[in-house]
Amino acid sequence: MQRDVVLEWLNEQLTPQRFEDYCPNGLQVEGRAQVQRLATGVTASLAMIEQAVAWGADTVLVHHGLFWRGQSGAITGWLRQRLAPLLAANVNLLAYHLPLDAHPVWGNNAQLGQRLGLQPWPGEAGRFGNQGLGWLGHDPHGLTLEELTARCARALQRPPVVVGQASQPLQRVAWCTGGAQGFFEAAIAAGAQAFVTGEISEPQAHIARECGVAYLACGHHATERDGARALGEAMAQQFGLEHAFFDVDNPA
Repeated sequence: MQRDVVLEWLNEQLTPQRFEDYCPNGLQVEGRAQVQRLATGVTASLAMIEQAVAWGADTVLVHHGLFWRGQSGAITGWLRQRLAPLLAANVNLLAYHLPLDAHPVWGNNAQLGQRLGLQPWPGEAGRFGNQGLGWLGHDPHGLTLEELTARCARALQRPPVVVGQASQPLQRVAWCTGGAQGFFEAAIAAGAQAFVTGEISEPQAHIARECGVAYLACGHHATERDGARALGEAMAQQFGLEHAFFDVDNPA
């Protein structure tokens, strides 16, 4: 399949032009014009790139790419190390950050909600925060913080950091994957009784206690493991590609 056809489809599906982002979304490193073997992962780390190249990928798609706002632009150190195997093997690198968080089916938030058994509220009622990136929903059968904590640990294969009362009933749960601790106050304003995300910083513990809204930090990598994989599976089905997901463990 021609790379440009795949890119056009991704642009239609993920609509990156809608987002104010911290990085270029789409093709970050140009490789072969034909796409046959697609490797996906969370982050374009050296380990992930080396595994993808060893597998024979001609295209790598990740959530966290190589280029971010604030970088000097110098191709040195770790950036040179990551670029070198891509260029040597003529491999494309595609990266989608906020567009992949937000997609209603393959996005990180959509996938996390499914894993946790949460149903998002329809329409605008199910979104909050900057650019509508946060999600709001519920479990129609009812849920306590203790049960939500157990679901997070089971689904993401790591115990979350939790601030809140275990027996607390939850009718409105907010979630936003990755480093979304800055969305906590917006989640509270939206009426959430618990907020699930990847990271916690010092202020959130105090805010959670003072507002009576539970906070669950489940790991940045862990909460964003499923979006790229789901998108890769959709691309494989759409274009008849070979697809493999490479999960490089990250404790953060």
